[in-house]
Amino acid sequence: LIADDSKGHELSLFCVPKHYEEDLDSVIIPNGLIKDRTERLARDIVRDMGGHHIVALCVLKGGYKFFADLMDYIKTLNRNIDKSVPLTVDFIRLKSYSNDQSTNCVKVIGGDELSALTGKNVLIVEDIVETGRTMETLLKLLNECHPKMVKVVSLLVKRTPRSSGYRPDYIGFEVPDKFLVGYALDYNEYFRDLSVSVLSCSVPIELCALHNLAYIECKLCPFCILLVCLI
Repeated sequence: LIADDSKGHELSLFCVPKHYEEDLDSVIIPNGLIKDRTERLARDIVRDMGGHHIVALCVLKGGYKFFADLMDYIKTLNRNIDKSVPLTVDFIRLKSYSNDQSTNCVKVIGGDELSALTGKNVLIVEDIVETGRTMETLLKLLNECHPKMVKVVSLLVKRTPRSSGYRPDYIGFEVPDKFLVGYALDYNEYFRDLSVSVLSCSVPIELCALHNLAYIECKLCPFCILLVCLI
């Protein structure tokens, strides 16, 4: 759990691209902590789902880095323990966001037909659960296809009064109600290239104008948090 008043670590302790140095304040979740937590999630998943053939469903684009790391840890466990997990992977995109505002409409793009998941054991891998409504909609669509089992793992879950009350089966970190980017999460496709961990953001208005972001969004920046991965 990351506290609302967490001040994190000094930015000078990490390697940050020059073009982002003035936009960041501090590192909140170091990459090593992300990796250790992901490894533990992999152990929990293998413990609960081991022995079953699992279809691991990655939610793109934000989930790809967490998904790749999680699959690597599960594969390592498969080589070293008796209760292994046969894996099949697939990728989907959920269209439900416009800038920093969530909408109620969810469209599944890519991947095999959801009907192919009938009778399968499905593990959905998500980067972040905010209100929970997007995941609830996806689960409703999946359950219409009658999978044998569905579990959800999310790297991040926001503490927000807008939450529907939904909680994933496996949670990496519970974070404050701030806008998050990095570790493959983005803001209008920006900040994906950051090579650090979780940082606080102070993007100046002139940079935001360069990135074609609306002023009403830019003035929220001093209150947001950046999540980025140290490669």
